[in-house]
Amino acid sequence: MIDSIRSSRSLIDVRQLGTVDYRVAWQQQRDLADARAAGGADTLLLLEHPAVYTAGRRTEPHERPADGTPVVDTDRGGKITWHGPGQLVGYPIIGLAEPLDVVNYVRRLEEALIKVCADLGLDTVRVPGRSGVWVPGTDGRPDRKVAAIGVRVSRATTLHGFALNCDCDLGAFNAIVPCGISDAGVTSLSAELRRPVSVDDIRTSVADAVCDALDGVLPVREHDSAARVASAM
Repeated sequence: MIDSIRSSRSLIDVRQLGTVDYRVAWQQQRDLADARAAGGADTLLLLEHPAVYTAGRRTEPHERPADGTPVVDTDRGGKITWHGPGQLVGYPIIGLAEPLDVVNYVRRLEEALIKVCADLGLDTVRVPGRSGVWVPGTDGRPDRKVAAIGVRVSRATTLHGFALNCDCDLGAFNAIVPCGISDAGVTSLSAELRRPVSVDDIRTSVADAVCDALDGVLPVREHDSAARVASAM
């Protein structure tokens, strides 16, 4: 049985937008969310941003750039992160079915991105207690986040979403404590696979995987790093 998390059975309207200023995209999200709450279509925005730091509601002062670099404060969950060229950002504006299950919604986004990584040849996991998609630590290296997720749900409609690092400048994360996590690293598809992987290379596969995950065609599976360690013992 296919288990969709969406309240609508219509196809998701996928929009490939290129590069969009963060504040402009944020306003687009709000406009689309208003339309969705009034009975409009579910939408998935896929885009890149010019370089920008954005802070979720739980961001602490010490996690912001020490040099005073401007930060856009948002109403999403999570803490501070960076967006910029070489990173595919996805904003699903989705009407959720009742009863609302935001955790399950996040798990579906993770599942979609885990599949995209696997199709490229990169093994990724969930880390218990931490959202996003991770490359598990090995040989003394810490877990490394390749995709961040931060969402908000209002009027049963989702805003914000995910960011998957493709071939972005990882040095931009050095000025902050990414997502408020100081004991883990940040990585990209290109860095882990040791070959160029661009945003254009994965746009279509990400769109397909996200739509399949939200509609239940791609089921949520166990990918916890802790479970893998236990099964290997």
